[in-house]
Amino acid sequence: MDFSRAINRMVDEQIVSRGIKDLRVIEVMREISRHLFVEEALRSQAYNDYPLPIGHGQTISQPYMVALMTEGLELRGHERVLEIGTGSGYQTAILAKLAEKIYSIERISDLASTARKILDELNCFNVEIKIFDGTYGWKEKSPFDAIMVTAGAPEIPQPLVDQLAVGGRMVIPVGEAGLQDLFQVVRNKEGLIKKNLGGCRFVKLIGKYGWEDKD
Repeated sequence: MDFSRAINRMVDEQIVSRGIKDLRVIEVMREISRHLFVEEALRSQAYNDYPLPIGHGQTISQPYMVALMTEGLELRGHERVLEIGTGSGYQTAILAKLAEKIYSIERISDLASTARKILDELNCFNVEIKIFDGTYGWKEKSPFDAIMVTAGAPEIPQPLVDQLAVGGRMVIPVGEAGLQDLFQVVRNKEGLIKKNLGGCRFVKLIGKYGWEDKD
C-alpha cells in the first residue's frame, strides 16, 4: 500500500476540508504515520475516517478527532503537556512534535510499553510515560500549560483542573458513557471558560475521578 498517498489524502479530505486551520497541526499530521500505531492486519485501514481497535477495549482515535483536539490546545512549541491516556501512542507522537515536553499517563501497561517502543523509534524522546490512574493527574510535574484527556469523563476531574496553569488549556470529552461533548477548557484567575467543540464518542475514562472500573 502507498502510505504516503494515503496519509496526504487523509489530511486533505478528513482534516483540512473539515476546517482544521492550525498549520502546525496539519503539517505534523502529514509527518506522523498512523499505520505504525495499529496492528499489521489493520494497516490498510489506518488512514480511513474512523477509530480502530488497539486491544484491551481501547481504540486509536479518528484522525479528524486527533486534529481537532490537538488544535484545541493551541500549542506553540514551548509547552509542558499532560496527556491522559497514552493508548497507541499516536496522539502522544503528534503532541511530542508540537510541544517541548509531554507527560503521558496510561493505566494499561501493555499499551504503555508498545507505545514507548514506537515513540522511541520516532525519536520522540521528550515524552515520559507513567502507568497510573490518569484521573489523579501527575501532581509532581505540574503545573501544565496544556492537558489532553483522550477518554470520556462524566465530569472534569478536579485534580486536572488544579494542575492546569493559569492561562492553560485543557481538551476533554465530557458526558455519558459512549456519547460526550468535546470541551476546550481555559483556566484564568477567575475560574474556567468552557467552549463546546462538538459531539464525540470516546471510551470511558476509568479511575477515581472518572468512571468506575467494573471489569
